[in-house]
Amino acid sequence: MVQKELTSDWRGARRQSAREVIVDAAWALVHKDGLAAFNLRDLAKQAGVTTPTLYAYFDSKHAIYDAMFGRGAKEFVDRMNEPFDTADPPAMLASSAQRFVEFCTSDVGRYHLLFQRTVPDFEPSAESYAPAVRALDATRKLLAMNGITQLRHVDLWTAMLNGLADQQVANDPGGDRWTRLVAEAVTMFLTHCRSTQAARTSKAKSRIKGVQP
Repeated sequence: MVQKELTSDWRGARRQSAREVIVDAAWALVHKDGLAAFNLRDLAKQAGVTTPTLYAYFDSKHAIYDAMFGRGAKEFVDRMNEPFDTADPPAMLASSAQRFVEFCTSDVGRYHLLFQRTVPDFEPSAESYAPAVRALDATRKLLAMNGITQLRHVDLWTAMLNGLADQQVANDPGGDRWTRLVAEAVTMFLTHCRSTQAARTSKAKSRIKGVQP
């Protein structure tokens, strides 16, 4: 019984190791040729196996994308959750924004897979997507520390940062034309959100005052 369990564990570890080798090869291929050029024939060659062998470890090409997404999402949450060197909420938010944009622009293939829906009909599994959910939850908490809790402001935040990253990747790859605007964009965002909140609070107080006898 013990021997059977050991054999099963060994086979499981061997299978997982083989899957990791294939995912390594997949990312190496994407870094070389781009996500759009990714295909199983070239992947098999890169991994040193036959194309049918790939199907022994992954059910489909999308299953390989899913494993790649899971690794990229794990790298993303690990980067975003690194400790800050400040306890000041606005400074932490600015640092988080800079991390996000730099993470995106440092690996274009990874950025396209994680944030741009580049692969037609591909949806990551719940397991692979879970790290990205944790990262977004951490971002919401950081925004809340700055008094920003409205969903539309959270949406504005993600749209703003994705826009900066996308502009940098598309129009100035390897440069800093848009990444250098991150701190300024964060200041503008905080100013807008706080003024909007102040206006809402003032309007609410006026309504309350208007109904008092």
